[in-house]
Amino acid sequence: MKLFKVLLVSFCVVFVVTACKVSYSFTGGTLSSEVKTFSVQFFPNRAPLVNPNLSNQFTEVLKEKFRSQTTLDEIVDSEGHLNFEGEITGYRTQALDITANDISATNRLTVTIKVRFRNEIEPDNDFDKSFSAFRDFDSTAQLIDVEEELVEEILEDIIDDIYNEAVVNW
Repeated sequence: MKLFKVLLVSFCVVFVVTACKVSYSFTGGTLSSEVKTFSVQFFPNRAPLVNPNLSNQFTEVLKEKFRSQTTLDEIVDSEGHLNFEGEITGYRTQALDITANDISATNRLTVTIKVRFRNEIEPDNDFDKSFSAFRDFDSTAQLIDVEEELVEEILEDIIDDIYNEAVVNW
């Protein structure tokens, strides 16, 4: 009888472990085990003010985020299980904190990117939306002198938001 109980408990444990599907990641992402590939199309720059490196930079950083933060290692040129496409729609600076002498103490660089995401495995997670982030910089600095660092920080924020929207379904 004792052997029967041990076998029954063992069978139940094996059944529960193999029957349950759990997706988890230490980076916070949850992807179906069926998702194996992803594609990131080139994001053309359609903003009124154009940073000539922004399209390539954004596209490559987005690819790297998904390579490094998920188990997805196969990027395909066309339709993957996860598909990203869109365009850069905004790149602008604006003066903030105008002083009494009509001089700006701070300027702001804002980048906006429209993303169309399709999940071929779980279409309920599809979205079509714009993501935006900004960084402020001292008005005594020339944009060209701080632009590279600001753009890196802004893209990191935008790509984190895209990643969270596409993969972290909280």
